[in-house]
Amino acid sequence: MLWKVLVGLVALAFLVVLGTWFYFNQVANPRVVAELRSDPKGERAQKVMLVTLPSGRELPMNYWHEGDLVFAGADGRWWRELDGEGAPVTVWLRGDLRRGTARAIRDDPAYKARVFKELRPTALPGVGTLVEIRLAPAESPAPN
Repeated sequence: MLWKVLVGLVALAFLVVLGTWFYFNQVANPRVVAELRSDPKGERAQKVMLVTLPSGRELPMNYWHEGDLVFAGADGRWWRELDGEGAPVTVWLRGDLRRGTARAIRDDPAYKARVFKELRPTALPGVGTLVEIRLAPAESPAPN
């Protein structure tokens, strides 16, 4: 009898994870992407950017911008593409397409805490992986 309860709980947990993944990847994220592209100076764009990862995957994420650095918090596994020395990314930030180098910060808890205090002031401490994106200088428009 106990094994039936355990199997039921495992199945329920699987369905919850699958449903959450489906919602964010098939419903919520495409809506946010469409809104950012149609209204790049709008209210949502003041808090959310689009990042294209080395794999080509495009993700909307909340950000905090400070100088030539942009920070994001990762709760999923996508940050693994940025582990180590980092990787090239493209950022759609308030209607501007910028290139940069992103890396997952996992070895500096004090830095993570300082940034997350600004980026995620209401989140549980220690939750998530800090992603730092160093933006390349903005490209100048071509002369006429």
